[in-house]
Amino acid sequence: MDWSQTDLSKRANIGLSTIRQFENGIRTPITNNMLAMQRAFEEAGITLTDEPAGIIYAGTGASPDKNGTGAAP
Repeated sequence: MDWSQTDLSKRANIGLSTIRQFENGIRTPITNNMLAMQRAFEEAGITLTDEPAGIIYAGTGASPDKNGTGAAP
C-alpha cells in the first residue's frame, strides 16, 4: 500500500500523533480509532481477519486515489 503515517491519519480521520504513538507502542488506540483505521484499510481493499488471524488484499491493484498519493476520502 505504501501509505505513510500521514496518509493513514488522513484516510482514517484520526490524529497523526495517535498513529505515531500506536506504531511506537506508546498508546493503545481506543475502539473508535481502531474502527476508523479498519475502515480506511477496507476501503483500500484490505480485509482484516480473525480466523485465521491475518490480512487479505482483495484489490486489483493500486488506483491513483487509493495508493496514498491521491486525496484522502
